[in-house]
Amino acid sequence: MRDGIHPDYPTATIACACGNTFVTHSTRGDFQVDVCGACHPFYTGTQKLLDTAGRVDRFRKRYQTKPAAAKAAAPATAPSAGTSEGPAPKPEATPAPEAPASPDPTA
Repeated sequence: MRDGIHPDYPTATIACACGNTFVTHSTRGDFQVDVCGACHPFYTGTQKLLDTAGRVDRFRKRYQTKPAAAKAAAPATAPSAGTSEGPAPKPEATPAPEAPASPDPTA
């Protein structure tokens, strides 16, 4: 290896916001961190779950289907063409007749 091209790698003291400190090596020197292995929720098992139940309930409430009883209670009379209650039903389309097959493929 070439001499003089590698940075110094002294010991460094890492301090966490929870008060935990440990010693390691770093080119950066001493520094502080917000979360360490002693206080991180993943490692301590005290994870906080998001309140997704409220969001899911709100979604289900907003997009739930209406009960069938409400549809049955509605009047079953079809609107006439002269009223403005809704669009008139579309007539069913009949399929177009097929063209007869030509026996000669060059014709």
